[in-house]
Amino acid sequence: MAEYFPHDLDVRLRRDIKLVGVRRRLQLGKDRPGSVALTFAGRGYMLRTMTALPKRDRLAERREATRTEIVDAAWEIARAGGLPAVTLREVAARVGMQPPSLYSHFASKNAIYDAMFGQAWSDYLTACEKSVGSIPKPPRKALLYMVQTFVEFALADPVRFQLMNQRMVIDFEPTADAYEPSLQVMALFREQLTRIGVSADADADLCVAIIGGLVDAQLANDPGGERWIAQLPRAMDMFADEVGLPGPRLRRRR
Repeated sequence: MAEYFPHDLDVRLRRDIKLVGVRRRLQLGKDRPGSVALTFAGRGYMLRTMTALPKRDRLAERREATRTEIVDAAWEIARAGGLPAVTLREVAARVGMQPPSLYSHFASKNAIYDAMFGQAWSDYLTACEKSVGSIPKPPRKALLYMVQTFVEFALADPVRFQLMNQRMVIDFEPTADAYEPSLQVMALFREQLTRIGVSADADADLCVAIIGGLVDAQLANDPGGERWIAQLPRAMDMFADEVGLPGPRLRRRR
């Protein structure tokens, strides 16, 4: 036999139930949308109470959806005409909004850049975290795998790479919140470098400079091609030789 009681069960009734020795067995149910059923089984009866889940903040959800739409529009504009092409007027027109209305979501154009910057590094952080379990064991192969993860991410979206790593917008400085994912990326990279035997900060900086230089050269001189990126295994062998990483080598000697 089962009886159903409201969540605000009478205090006296709850006291009586406790007196007869309820053996509690907590279960989650889906009796109705927006509620959780808590079931307590006792001797010869069942007590089920319904508790409401926290109400959704639909206003906040709509506001976040609008911010996402604005940032997506800014990326579209940047990819079509470059990062300097992003203006409040252009973004507003793209999302069907009057420019003054944009200020209720972003205080300035740089605030939009800031959201784009934070999103870009957050996306790369996610990619890095997902790739950790696939890093090969041999040190040189692990090194190449890690740097290729970044290179592929960078070349997949040159404008995103420019915002992440180059000062294409002279007066833009990311906020601490937007910059935080990039710090987490570097911490993860250095952790993995240490694991394969590269622990000096100067060595990590050299590796970053080599990778960045190859990506810059590729995008500037052979966009869409592989002329410069094809040098990556060779460059990583040179770096590995410098810091003393054991083989096997990534590229055969001529």
